[in-house]
Amino acid sequence: METTTQEVKHLVEVIAREVLIALDERDYLAQQPAGEYCSTDCADGICVDTCFNRVGEVVSAGASRITSQLGNIPDDPDIAGLIDHTLLKPDATADQIAQLCYEARKYKFASVCVNPTHVTLCAELLKDTPVKVCTVIGFPLGASSPEVKAFEAQTAIKDGATEIDMVLNIGALKAGDLTLAARDIREVVKVGHQAGAIVKVIIETALLTDQEKITACLLAKEAGADFVKTSTGFSGGGATVEDVALMRRVVGPNMGVKASGGVHDFEEAKSMVKAGATRIGASAGVKIVQGQRSSNGGGAAAPEKQQAKAY
Repeated sequence: METTTQEVKHLVEVIAREVLIALDERDYLAQQPAGEYCSTDCADGICVDTCFNRVGEVVSAGASRITSQLGNIPDDPDIAGLIDHTLLKPDATADQIAQLCYEARKYKFASVCVNPTHVTLCAELLKDTPVKVCTVIGFPLGASSPEVKAFEAQTAIKDGATEIDMVLNIGALKAGDLTLAARDIREVVKVGHQAGAIVKVIIETALLTDQEKITACLLAKEAGADFVKTSTGFSGGGATVEDVALMRRVVGPNMGVKASGGVHDFEEAKSMVKAGATRIGASAGVKIVQGQRSSNGGGAAAPEKQQAKAY
């Protein structure tokens, strides 16, 4: 399960190449107006150059939205199918998790997203339904070692999780330790993909500069992750339209982008999808779906009452 130094070097080399392609050559950038700048991050003697314009946006090549499994953005999506119905509060009870699963089945959400301790219950309650069981790894700080995260992911998959949302080692990224940040992602991706699970990398945008957001997205992409995700919701900020749009430009059309944290209603969810999100992580999934139905003339349904118990 160990990632070799050579693998990490190759990963960082690929990142450097993609950034340069996206920027359409350095010579061109040197002629751009004042306010544009480049920054270099190095690991094991391999350097990643990332360049920005005055608003901190990478110039992305080929990021038009085309048909793909994870990155495809439907013209008029049924928003329910994009929602990871989420309950990650530390005081969540088994009965509340059972209610979450009931709502996910009723509204046909993409998944339920819960803490690892609740995975077994969700897998039992959602058996033989299309709703996936998603859990979080290294949550919410991202400060566990790669080996611990890989073991945590392996255990969650054994318990029934089919989607893994891991938190990037944020401190390593901000310190410029791209070797550790890359290995952190790759170890979980390796475990997840061996079991056929989808892996999403939470980059925690509220704690990052635009430069760091871009580097994090490229690390996740080149490590083979399936999605990049904005936020845990535990660090003072959630998804923004600007961050989702930036992440979509960086990862291109074929990778998933999950907007999570602070998406409260249908209009906010729709704006995230328009910016490039292909998943929405939200505890307000029922309210979002009711908002879509209301906007389509279907009227809002009555609020859900507790209807499920964990026995």
